[in-house]
Amino acid sequence: MASSSVFLRLLLLLSLTALSFADNSKDYILGKDSTPNKPSCNNPYLMVKVKRWVNGDQGKTVEGVGAKFGALLPSKLEKAVKFPVVLSKPFNGCSKSSSQLSGAIALSTRGDCDFSVKAQVAQAGGAKGLLVMNNEEDLAMMGCPANGTLDVSIFVAMIQKSDGEHLKKSVEDGNKVELLLYSPKRPVVDFGVAFLWLMAVGTIKVASYWKTFTVVEQNDDPYKELAEKDSMRTAKEDSEDETMVLNVAGAVCFVITASTFLLLLYFFMSTWFVWVLIVLFCIGGIQGMHNVISSLILRSWKSGGRKGIHVPIFEEVSYLSLVILLISVAFAIFWCVTRRESYSWVGQDVLGICLMITVLQIAQLPNIKVATVLLCCAFLYDIFWVFVSPLFFKDSVMIAVARGDNAGGEALPMLLRIPKFFDPWGGQNMIGFGDILFPGLLILFTFRFDKENKKSMINGYFLWLLIGYGMGLFFTYLGLYLMNGNGQPALLYLVPCTLGVTVILGLIRGELKELWSYGTVPYPTLGDSGQDNRSVRV
Repeated sequence: MASSSVFLRLLLLLSLTALSFADNSKDYILGKDSTPNKPSCNNPYLMVKVKRWVNGDQGKTVEGVGAKFGALLPSKLEKAVKFPVVLSKPFNGCSKSSSQLSGAIALSTRGDCDFSVKAQVAQAGGAKGLLVMNNEEDLAMMGCPANGTLDVSIFVAMIQKSDGEHLKKSVEDGNKVELLLYSPKRPVVDFGVAFLWLMAVGTIKVASYWKTFTVVEQNDDPYKELAEKDSMRTAKEDSEDETMVLNVAGAVCFVITASTFLLLLYFFMSTWFVWVLIVLFCIGGIQGMHNVISSLILRSWKSGGRKGIHVPIFEEVSYLSLVILLISVAFAIFWCVTRRESYSWVGQDVLGICLMITVLQIAQLPNIKVATVLLCCAFLYDIFWVFVSPLFFKDSVMIAVARGDNAGGEALPMLLRIPKFFDPWGGQNMIGFGDILFPGLLILFTFRFDKENKKSMINGYFLWLLIGYGMGLFFTYLGLYLMNGNGQPALLYLVPCTLGVTVILGLIRGELKELWSYGTVPYPTLGDSGQDNRSVRV
């Protein structure tokens, strides 16, 4: 039990390091624009798609960003016009070009003069548009000069250095290069987030009913009693049905340790460090997937765990358990190898959901007192590392860690994610494991409380907290939309909608004192399976 509880605590710790609720689309350029708005300089900063053809063959579409001035690009592909590309000479585009720019898109590099000057020079040469190649692998805002007026009627956009150099080389090699630029609009409502909502709420609901649904029913047949006990014992061993009960001191220390670990990740994260986290996630996912599959099979096939084989170290293991283990390991390895593919989110979500269901069966809150300490600490933790940390560090610590800024873009796996299927810009919606596990611990406590006190769904707490959790996720998504896709501390919304609902209902019903001190006597067993569940207080 000691090793499994340590590993469980480590997984809970890592679940707090994942970004709360975010999308990773490149819809907006980071940074602040200090240039003033003017009638000729008030374009919104919009992402641009640049389709290209070389000698009539279509190449890779790249992305850029439009300028604050000039003409707006069409939002629909069919309304965009294809133009040839001509290199500005000099290439900085700051003075009259010796090359013929009429009817073409001028390509120039960043630097030596203002963006507005480059645009005016290209326009004077008869160009239909200006494409600026940045001097680094990034995109920047192209604002207006503080003084003077602008008269730019052509479109202006920027692309990254590598994309610009590829275009430049193609033109210098004598190829006919053509470009088509447009800026498709993003849908107001992203339907992909609805599936993410269902996964989060569904995980908690399934975890709540898991023991009720998967427990092996008692058999009154005396001739089968011995076999039934063997099957139940095997199921228990396979699922490691042990309970880890959190206490107040453990909750506070846990969040402090999580903050320390998050800082270590921020300052020292590297590719090998992320690989360690990926391996830990795979181990936890394998354990969770094994537990989920074996529990479902043994529920219907009660004799499935009787026959076994002797395995060194693990002693006797049932054939069923061994087969499921091999399947789980193969699944985790496949996800790990293909984690950069477009479909890898499926494997990550399957492993993650199985892991969280298992964790929610093992870790338990004894009462509202511990839940209040844990969730309030996590509430402050989430807000500080997302919103407040930029005041002390150069950027948001949690967002930087979740994105894997110092690990070659290798993101942490401790989150559920789903693509934006109907978004022309792509991207993914994500929610961290911690935003499911920590409110989930409270919701599962109310489920047990309602069951042990024989409360109905309406008069109990579980239903209302599950609804509150769903509303909290909705408010999180609303905040994400209003904040232009920037990461949101989901617990900012989830804690009031779950813990707050519990406190309010407890006050109204006069049961808050009972909820607060529940479990101070020897912790009650669930009593569903007739098993002698052990518990460890953390």
